[in-house]
Amino acid sequence: MKTRKQQKPVRKRADPRPAKRRSTRRRPAATRAQGRQAAALTLAAECTVAEAESLKTGLTRLVEEVTPVTLDVGALQRIDTAGLQLLAAFVRDRRAAARAVEWRGRAPALDAAADLLGLRGMLELPAEED
Repeated sequence: MKTRKQQKPVRKRADPRPAKRRSTRRRPAATRAQGRQAAALTLAAECTVAEAESLKTGLTRLVEEVTPVTLDVGALQRIDTAGLQLLAAFVRDRRAAARAVEWRGRAPALDAAADLLGLRGMLELPAEED
């Protein structure tokens, strides 16, 4: 019976080129954030379960944004619990990371739905104007 010859492990040679070094000098956080503009997301006219996937995609892109995120609800005409749930989770995650969410525009549909479900405070919606 023949046996296989034991092979020695192949040793890789070190790369003869010197390693590139990254600059270790960093700018202060305030300076880094200054160059960035605030992120914004404009909500569609309808934020229902049918549009939940696109809303989730937009919110997911912005959840880790360092600068304040502005949600423009001026065009919003209809929202259901699926849309509210996504907005509530987004605001909760941003608050947990100590990052701001700002609201632009007014949407009576959002105000009514948030009031009905008791989410106005959690969503940090501005107070209703009389």
